[in-house]
Amino acid sequence: MADRQNKPSRDSVLVVGLGRFGYAVARSLVQLGHEVLAVDERHDIVQRYASEFTHVVSVDATDTEALRQIGADQFDVAVVGIGTDLEASVLTVLSLLDLGVTEVWAKAISGKHAAILERVGATHVIRPESQMGKRVAHLVTGSMTDFVEFDDFAIARTAAPATAHGRTLQESGLRSEYGITIVAVKSGGGEFEYAGANTVVQRGDELIVSGPTKRVEKFAADA
Repeated sequence: MADRQNKPSRDSVLVVGLGRFGYAVARSLVQLGHEVLAVDERHDIVQRYASEFTHVVSVDATDTEALRQIGADQFDVAVVGIGTDLEASVLTVLSLLDLGVTEVWAKAISGKHAAILERVGATHVIRPESQMGKRVAHLVTGSMTDFVEFDDFAIARTAAPATAHGRTLQESGLRSEYGITIVAVKSGGGEFEYAGANTVVQRGDELIVSGPTKRVEKFAADA
């Protein structure tokens, strides 16, 4: 772990709560080459993951002083994966903010939970179940094969509409008609390639499109 005299870079992340969400985040961070201090108050959980993460400790994350003793005040970035215990979630976020952690990502399990976390100062609030549910709904009810939303902006992978077949993007006028941008096109078994005005779209091609969510949804519905 980084020297306490110098705050670590974003390469070091504190993850509190090793349930399914917190564990998945911590594991992914390690796989990406980041240093992780994983924290959970349950001793059995800490023992389970002791061999998987270099730094795993059992501590009550609602206790500001206990967090300070394990060096939490030396982190710039923390992820709070506590979901079902709303009080513990909120108190942990407050403790981390009190310690000077500048970027706190926190999991919420409901709209009310999210609102409280935002009110107390969490930098980013994630609702994984809600976000995944919306994503799956888009995939099973339309022609999208992938969908990611950022606030009111979305990126989707979808089929090419019949009106575009055999024509260049400039000729089909998809951007002006739908108010979206065709980012890339994939033909047959090839790879996605950046799309330009002279890119020809054929039947069976896949497109990566971006734009306001409702416009992307309309485009995919017509594809």
